[in-house]
Formats: sequence, C-alpha cells, structure tokens
Amino acid sequence: MELLQQVGMFYLIGMNLLGILVMGMDKSRAKRHAWRIPEKVLFGVSLLGGSAGTWAGMYLFRHKTKHWYFVIGMPLIFFVQAALLYGLLR
Repeated sequence: MELLQQVGMFYLIGMNLLGILVMGMDKSRAKRHAWRIPEKVLFGVSLLGGSAGTWAGMYLFRHKTKHWYFVIGMPLIFFVQAALLYGLLR
C-alpha cells in the first residue's frame, strides 16, 4: 500500500473514532445537563471524514435520532463521501 493511501486510511479511521467519541460525549453531557458540543461541530467532524463514525454514534448512543437533519444529514454525508472515495480509488 502506498504511503498516501496509508495516511488517508489512518486519517479516516481517526476521524470516525472521533465521530463516535463526540456523539458519546455529547450524549453524556446532555444527560448531565452540562455544556453541550455544538451541532455544527458534530456536522463538522462528519464533513471532515467522520461521517460513518458519527452516524454509528447516533444509534449506538441513541443520540440526535429524533432530529430530522441528523437522521437525513449524516447518511447523506456518508453516501456522498463514499461515492467520492469510490471515484478516487477507481
């Protein structure tokens, strides 16, 4: 595997782990009525490559699943990114 592909793979793994982490942290903070992670940060992590992790975190932690813009937005971002990645690797 080429170095650029390895870096890209590790970047995507890291961003998706971050996506799961921020969803879990925000859910925990919501339960404690503490300072929340802004929704634009959650979407930002998703847009920067963590869409699969953020989407998985939504359902793993049952968080933001009643907000239509998350229920539609996260899968949409994921599928657009997957199509772009497929196009790049083809």
